[in-house]
Amino acid sequence: MSLINLIRIALKALQRNKLRAFLTMLGIIIGVGSVIAMVAIGQGSKQSIHDQLSNMGTNMITVQPASNLNGGVRIAGTSFQTLTIKDITALKAGAQYITEVSPAVTSRGQAINGALNWPTSMSGVAPEYLDIRKLALKDGIAFTQNDVRTSAKVCLIGQTVIDNLFPNGENPIGKIIRFGNIPFQIIGVLSPKGFNAFGQDQDDILIAPYTTVQKRILATIYYSNIYASAANEQVTDAAVTEMTGILRDSHRLTSSEDNDFTVRTQQELIATLSSTSGLLTVLLTVVAGISLVIGGIGIMNIMYVSVTERTKEIGLRMSIGARGKDILMQFLMEAVLISITGGVIGVFVGFLSTQIVTLTLGWPTIISESSVVLSFAVCAVTGIFFGYYPAQKASRLDPIEALRYE
Repeated sequence: MSLINLIRIALKALQRNKLRAFLTMLGIIIGVGSVIAMVAIGQGSKQSIHDQLSNMGTNMITVQPASNLNGGVRIAGTSFQTLTIKDITALKAGAQYITEVSPAVTSRGQAINGALNWPTSMSGVAPEYLDIRKLALKDGIAFTQNDVRTSAKVCLIGQTVIDNLFPNGENPIGKIIRFGNIPFQIIGVLSPKGFNAFGQDQDDILIAPYTTVQKRILATIYYSNIYASAANEQVTDAAVTEMTGILRDSHRLTSSEDNDFTVRTQQELIATLSSTSGLLTVLLTVVAGISLVIGGIGIMNIMYVSVTERTKEIGLRMSIGARGKDILMQFLMEAVLISITGGVIGVFVGFLSTQIVTLTLGWPTIISESSVVLSFAVCAVTGIFFGYYPAQKASRLDPIEALRYE
């Protein structure tokens, strides 16, 4: 029997029970749509993470105090005080692979403008920090090294803070606000950056000279972080090795002592977050793929019912010369058509679901061609695998017994 005749017979059989055929396809439709949507969300999140972290500077290097064990209890790295001006001086004097370096200290508190206040954070940094983190000014000017030397009470302000302290749209440049009890003059407005890969609002921030924050707010000589910029991405690993050696010498660590600091690059962070996102995508895809298996079981079930209902038809076909192979291919074709048709509809459902997720939730999505091809391949395999056994049962029926079946 030719392929065209097989398809024609299978279509006629499915048309006789349209609702049953559609309900059988439903598991395949949901499974394919879910797989495509989950993969699209996963790919979109990975790309979004990469883009956002790259916008911070792909050659950025971060130094933090290292976490350690104290009496059997792990203490967070931020609770240690190991980074000082001595480290900055040593890095500027001895590092060949870094172009810029900035200390950083952070304080949480209330930003106040008259009767309005907003809980936010103030980062104390050097002027080089803006270049290292790829931050741009929307208006105004940045503070200078002279402001750092004099611990000037000036700051740069993010858009979120502006929206909450200046809700009527007035220009904040030149205005005086308070952070805690300390007055600061706003000299610049940062360009909006939105939320980062961790869901943090990058515009909810004030930036001031690090000496100002150290002396006037925190009363400390230690830094919470050191940010540096490698000359280019190709020398980032060499810069990390170089910085590690300089900081070990600065901290006078012996060869047997562990580092009391950690040095991390953006590439490491991108790789870690992408790996986590990829694992979640795989898990979600597997969960979505379970519905494909359920859909396949539905195909097997309905094909067994179809074989039972059409036993006399099978006997009649065999009595006029149809071979067992022809019967096998006939029922197998029906199963494959159900699976493939469900797959086609599922692809459209997947595309539609992805668009809905993007428009309603604002999640980034990327539909990959491989997920569509894989879904079709799985549909074909599902139809063949779950349709084979009922088709084989039909092909082995005794024609005489089939004709007698009531």
